Amino acid sequence: DYQSKISGPMFDRIDLHVEVPAVSAADLSRPANSESSATIAKRVAQARNIQRQRFLQIGNTELRTNAEADGNLLEKIAAPVNEGRVLLTEATEKMRLTARGYHRILRVARTLADLDGYDEIGRVHIAEALAYRRVVPGRQLVNM
Repeated sequence: DYQSKISGPMFDRIDLHVEVPAVSAADLSRPANSESSATIAKRVAQARNIQRQRFLQIGNTELRTNAEADGNLLEKIAAPVNEGRVLLTEATEKMRLTARGYHRILRVARTLADLDGYDEIGRVHIAEALAYRRVVPGRQLVNM
């Protein structure tokens, strides 16, 4: 298993953990049932513009994307609504997230909300960000 070769601290620095299963020949021959690349590109450009404007509004002319925000800034720009905060707190304990892992969840959730065109980070954005996060190999989930 290649993941076991990656150290915990290195694994913790990866924002998105996505398992991509093999695609069957039958699935490849079916027509695509998703957004076009142009539609996705437009949504990404809009999200990046939202992020740039957010940083300009708080007087930060150096940052352009959520990826560049440090933990302290994320606490200000990526504070979820109460239901999201509760979910994130529970997941942090259960998944034994490090401070770095916690902030990576906030960063991804902020970006997901931007892609959806939402000012607030909802529970759904936290849940989706958590779905992209795996437990670091060798670290066990805590039973709650």
